[in-house]
Amino acid sequence: MTATRVVAFGGGHGLSTSLRALRRCAPELDLDITAVVTVGDDGGSSGRLRAERGGLPPGDLRQALVALAGDHPATRRSAGLFQHRFAKVPAPGVDDPARAGSGPKGRLADVSGTGGAPADPYPAGVDPGADGGRGRAGDAAGRGDGLAGHAVGNLVLCGLMELLGDPVAALEHAGAMLGAVGRVLPMSCEPVGIEARVRGADPSRPDEVRTIAGQHQVAVTTGRVESLRLTPAAPEACPQAVAAIGAADWLIFGPGSWYTSVLPHLLVPELAAAIVASPARRLVTLNLAAEKETSGLSQADHLAALRWYLPELKVDHVVADSKAAGDPEPVGRAAESLGARLLLAPVAVTDGTPRHDPAALGAALVPVLGADR
Repeated sequence: MTATRVVAFGGGHGLSTSLRALRRCAPELDLDITAVVTVGDDGGSSGRLRAERGGLPPGDLRQALVALAGDHPATRRSAGLFQHRFAKVPAPGVDDPARAGSGPKGRLADVSGTGGAPADPYPAGVDPGADGGRGRAGDAAGRGDGLAGHAVGNLVLCGLMELLGDPVAALEHAGAMLGAVGRVLPMSCEPVGIEARVRGADPSRPDEVRTIAGQHQVAVTTGRVESLRLTPAAPEACPQAVAAIGAADWLIFGPGSWYTSVLPHLLVPELAAAIVASPARRLVTLNLAAEKETSGLSQADHLAALRWYLPELKVDHVVADSKAAGDPEPVGRAAESLGARLLLAPVAVTDGTPRHDPAALGAALVPVLGADR
C-alpha cells in the first residue's frame, strides 16, 4: 500500500501547528508530508537577513522544518538549537541576570521532554523560537550586537542557501540534519513582497483606501484589507512544489494568517494552476479567531476570500472548531459554496486561548484523511 501524499500550505505558527497535527496522523495513516511555505516575511530576524543578504527569508521555513523534526533525542536537541534565539549582550559592566542560560555561554533548553509527546517539544501551538514579533527588525539588535534577535536556524538556512546556491537543496540538507519526517519547500525560489489595499488603515480617515506594503505591515494593519497582491505580480513557482501538488492525494490550507500566509499561495500563477488541476482532495482548516489583518471577517468570510482569489478552487472538507464557529449555518453555507462538507470538532487548546491543539486537530483529521477515496 502506497503512502498518502499530503501537501500543506501556509507559513509561521499556523503551518507549524498543521504539520504537528499531521505528524500525529502519520504513523496511523502512513502520510508522506510536504510543506509549501510562503516566502514574503520581511520582519524580525528573517527581515534583517533578507535586507542585509538577500535570498529567501528563512524564519517560516525554519519553523516548518522544526515541526517535522525527528523524534531521536539528538534531532530533538538539534531542533532546539534551530529555535534558540540569541539574546542581547548587555553593555560591559552591566549585570543582567536575564542572560543566564540564554547568552553565548548559556545552556540550550532541553527540549527532549517538554510539551508532552517527544514529537512535539513545545506546548500546543507554542513556538518559543518563532519570529513571532515580525517587524521587530532592529529592536533586538541594539548596542551593535549583530547576533541579537537571530534564531540559530535562520542563520544555518541562510548559510546553506549561500553555500549550495539552491534553496531546495539547502532545505533538504537542513531536513536531514533534523531527521525531518517530511519535506519543506518554498512556494517560490525568489522572495516576494506582499501588498494590500486597506480601507481605514488610518483610524482618523475610515473611508480612505491606501496601499500597505510588506508582510508585517499588512499583518498588523488595523484597517480592512480589500485586495491583496504579490510583488512581483507573477513570481515563478518552486518546480518541486508544483510537482508535489500534482502528485498529492490531499492539499491542506490553513490554519494561519489568512492574507499573509494562506492566500499568497493562490496568487502564484503556477501554484494556483497546479492546485486547480491536481486530482487531490482539498481540506481547509479555519482559524479560531480573527487576527488584526482579518479583523471584522467571519469564518464564512475567510472561505469566501479563498473563492475570491481562486474562483476555480473546489474544496472537499472544511474543519472548524465547534465553539469558535458559533452559529454553524453561515459557515456551512460558505463551505457548500466551495463544494465542501463542514466538520465541527473541538480542535482548540483547553485554556481558552485561540490556538489549535495539534493532538486534537490530528485526531479530527484522522478519519477524514483516512477515508477511502
